[in-house]
Amino acid sequence: MEEIKFTIPLTPISKKNSQQIFINSKTGKPFISPSKKYKEYERAAVAHCPRNLGIEAPVNISCVYYMPTKRKCDLTNLLEATHDVLVCAQTIKDDNYNIISSVDGSEVKLDRENPRTEVTITF
Repeated sequence: MEEIKFTIPLTPISKKNSQQIFINSKTGKPFISPSKKYKEYERAAVAHCPRNLGIEAPVNISCVYYMPTKRKCDLTNLLEATHDVLVCAQTIKDDNYNIISSVDGSEVKLDRENPRTEVTITF
């Protein structure tokens, strides 16, 4: 079994809890967009990921999120944000079930001094 391990040394942010509703100026229809805060997080997080691997094989992506507070958060939303970061970095080709076959071992912990995300990709 092969593993890729890396750390994103940023406070984990959920994509869903940081959305904004805008109105399309041409159609007048509303659409949802990630917040500026999330976009900045994604841009910064990509810099800490292995770039341009384009993994297409089925993998397990285990993420351990170290949060700065005991405030409740949604693990599924944190995973979605991390998966989108990995696609943006082109670490993985896509985040569909053919590539991310499992997320076993993912959890949320507390670390007030060093919030981060520890990612392990197992082939």
